[in-house]
Amino acid sequence: MKNINSAILIFILILCSCKREIKQGTDYLRWIGDIEQNDEIDKSEFTVCNGNDNILQYFNFRKGAVYNGEKSRIINFFNSKYKPVTGKNQDGFIRIRFIVNCQGIAGRYRILQSDENYQPQEFDEKITSQLIEITREIENWEVLEREDFPIDYYMYLVFKIDDGAITEILP
Repeated sequence: MKNINSAILIFILILCSCKREIKQGTDYLRWIGDIEQNDEIDKSEFTVCNGNDNILQYFNFRKGAVYNGEKSRIINFFNSKYKPVTGKNQDGFIRIRFIVNCQGIAGRYRILQSDENYQPQEFDEKITSQLIEITREIENWEVLEREDFPIDYYMYLVFKIDDGAITEILP
């Protein structure tokens, strides 16, 4: 009986550890948060170099913002362009996530908004449109390599908003 139970347990463990292949044509993405091309909002001239299945996540290379000129230039860039939208109780976080291709060009921008407790919240469109447009103006993202081969990677910026003003930019 003990051998039968052990055999059943081993069989179950083998089944659970098997990699399930996703068939082409399903609605599942490779990873949660993958950004697919959307012709309605993305510029058609932006392309990834190594295919959608080879875009690395930002945690794969253990760096913060990889921008030529470091984070201080990004902060100065936003400080010089962003106009606060005050008086409308606009507090929380706005995250803009995007892809940087193997040439250091960014595209496929997506936005996620939350209050200070990380619950979904819609910010005033005057705030979000400014942030997305300024983010799109940023050039000089670093070209990253893995084993001397240029890669495509996901990047993000998080803006802490207090009364419609940017008080912090992460990472």
